[in-house]
Amino acid sequence: MGPYILRRLALMIPTILGIMLVNFAVIQFAPGGPVEQIISQLTDASSATDRFSGGGGETGGGGGGAVAGQASSEYRGAQGLDPDFIKDLERQFGFDKPPLERFLTMLWNYVRFDFGESYFRSVSVIDLVLEKMPVSISLGLWTTLLSYMISIPLGIRKAVRDGSSFDAATSGIIVVGYAIPGFLFAVMLLIFFAGGSYWSFFPLRGLTSDNFDQMSLVGKGLDYMWHIALPVFAMAISGFATLTLLTKNSFLDEIKKQYVVTARAKGLSERGVLYGHVFRNAMLIVVAGFPGAFVSIFFTGSLVIEIVFSLDGLGLLGFESVVNRDYPVVFGTLFLFSLMGMVVKLISDLTYVWIDPRIDFESRRT
Repeated sequence: MGPYILRRLALMIPTILGIMLVNFAVIQFAPGGPVEQIISQLTDASSATDRFSGGGGETGGGGGGAVAGQASSEYRGAQGLDPDFIKDLERQFGFDKPPLERFLTMLWNYVRFDFGESYFRSVSVIDLVLEKMPVSISLGLWTTLLSYMISIPLGIRKAVRDGSSFDAATSGIIVVGYAIPGFLFAVMLLIFFAGGSYWSFFPLRGLTSDNFDQMSLVGKGLDYMWHIALPVFAMAISGFATLTLLTKNSFLDEIKKQYVVTARAKGLSERGVLYGHVFRNAMLIVVAGFPGAFVSIFFTGSLVIEIVFSLDGLGLLGFESVVNRDYPVVFGTLFLFSLMGMVVKLISDLTYVWIDPRIDFESRRT
């Protein structure tokens, strides 16, 4: 197992290098970079000032035409701006260097876990991630736990009663739940239970109340669960359907195997056969996938839910960073999430071995 782990760790280097290289190359051709963002803000402010003063502004001066010709060749909306000002902006954002040098410098900084500072927030990327992480961890962890707590018992029950009316009815509910988009279900929850057209049982926004610091320990826990209930339920609906069917099919495959027939022939009860023999083998794929399921929900499933419930987490941070072309945040979070995803994938593989020692990823000669 040691050589396998070393090989996987070694493969992470070219993998993450390829991810960063491809995204860095794409960014070079994307319009509307941070320099253009600043130019656009200055242009809008100047236009507003000119309209307010009656349109008499002549800020370009006599040399404005030459300046416009030079600046507009690379950046939109740079007409009339001083070329030295444009160069200062490029120097401020690091665009005065060739792309290859910028890429290598970025990689060297990331190796040392130096992700720089946000262009527009004056806060380090690490501090931003740590600030937003509690929201995303709360959503990812509780959603995964809720999905497993419901899906595993339900999947086992459906496998035991395969083909019954209970199986058919729950399958219909599962299909409907899977078909409803998470954001639509979130909006429905707000309408029905958060002060919409019906009841007002749950809060509309945030993870805690305004007076959270003055509450007792029990009160804080209840307040936190009160705020997180609707977002977690909205996120769990689709994952719950997939995991339930996965559990059912896994148990059905194991129930049909010969060792189950032998166990029954020895006189074991159905409960003893199910939980003494079938459970361990059937749950291998379900339990081993827990780390991957958590990371998947943690990184990919929370953006729309965060917007609907006004939660300031990593999903919203990544979206706003892309829109605002805040490249240090974009690349810093991309590096961290890619690295974490590969590490969790390795942990998932090792979990298979931990649950079932018969699994061995080492190659053998035939």
